[in-house]
Amino acid sequence: MLSPLPILLSILFILLLLAGCGEEPAPVAQDISRPVKTLLIESSETGGVRNFPARIDANRKAELAFRVPGKVQELLVKEGDQVTEGQEVAKLDPKDFQIVVNDRQASFDNARKNYIRAQELIKEGNISKVDHDKLEANFKSARAALEAARQDLEYTSLKAPFTGSIARRHIQRFEEVQAKQSVLSLQNVTELEVKFNVPESIIRGIRTDATGRGKQRDQIKIFVTFVDLPGREFPLTFKEIATRADAKTQTFEVTYTMEKLDNATVLPGMTATVTVDLSLIQDKEAQVFTVPVSAVVGDYKLDPRIWTVDRESMTVNPQAVKVGRMLGNRIEVLEGIKVGNHIVTAGTPFLVEGMKVTLLPELEQAAPRLDDPKQ
Repeated sequence: MLSPLPILLSILFILLLLAGCGEEPAPVAQDISRPVKTLLIESSETGGVRNFPARIDANRKAELAFRVPGKVQELLVKEGDQVTEGQEVAKLDPKDFQIVVNDRQASFDNARKNYIRAQELIKEGNISKVDHDKLEANFKSARAALEAARQDLEYTSLKAPFTGSIARRHIQRFEEVQAKQSVLSLQNVTELEVKFNVPESIIRGIRTDATGRGKQRDQIKIFVTFVDLPGREFPLTFKEIATRADAKTQTFEVTYTMEKLDNATVLPGMTATVTVDLSLIQDKEAQVFTVPVSAVVGDYKLDPRIWTVDRESMTVNPQAVKVGRMLGNRIEVLEGIKVGNHIVTAGTPFLVEGMKVTLLPELEQAAPRLDDPKQ
């Protein structure tokens, strides 16, 4: 007969094995990290070195047109021709205008003779003062009509108002043209204009003081470069700045001048890049940044805020900001961020303070850079 002790031990051993097989292993605590898209704040919109797309224009240009209608008899220049001030460039057929002059001349001669005769008669009392005044008025009217006809005849000759080159010819010989219809485009390219548009944020970020804006402009380092002239920088001279923003782009047009290059061809209509260093005149208190609209969210009070990433702990924290205007898919941030901040640009509604995050690679972010032109 078997002893009960071994049987009990066997039963306990089997129960322990069954209990061990039914238990799941204890979970290992792991930190959950959410992948996010971020944007590094590298520069503000109001200072530092900025590049602007620019266009070249002639410093002096004019659309030449006849002041009277008629048929073009001669075109004395071609596109690209150099002309001097006062040089005749086109002529209308003068026949009809000459006929008018001849008619007005005959009327004037008759009115003058009658007026001279009236002056003699009134001295003798053989004509009334009313008739004398009427003949005098006819004489003056005929003289004015003759002068107008002679002037119209002179207007059949078109002359260059200044020295320059013919940029474009808009009509052909023997065409009928109307008064003030553009016939030729004339431009002087001995000095060129460089025009570019500056955002409102930069104008607002330039500090003002008692020295005046003119002296501050002298502190701006600015030059123009061309794609087909690599490595060459050309200095510019300030000319003017628009004081009214463009209604569509909210930018201000700035115009500088540059001398014509002797060893390179730069013509009106060409494009260029203007590089401006605004660091010496930047108002440090008025830095303006633009960020994607998706980076700005509202807190429980609907006050705007962004999420910044702490690169050491790789956690996110909310930061209250002050926003400005909407610029397409971007928005101005006037206060609350600074250069060097990493801000989250996607997934912001799902973040909580102190949450660990992982930065997505740059290629997956497709986030626009702040130094990209808005326009």
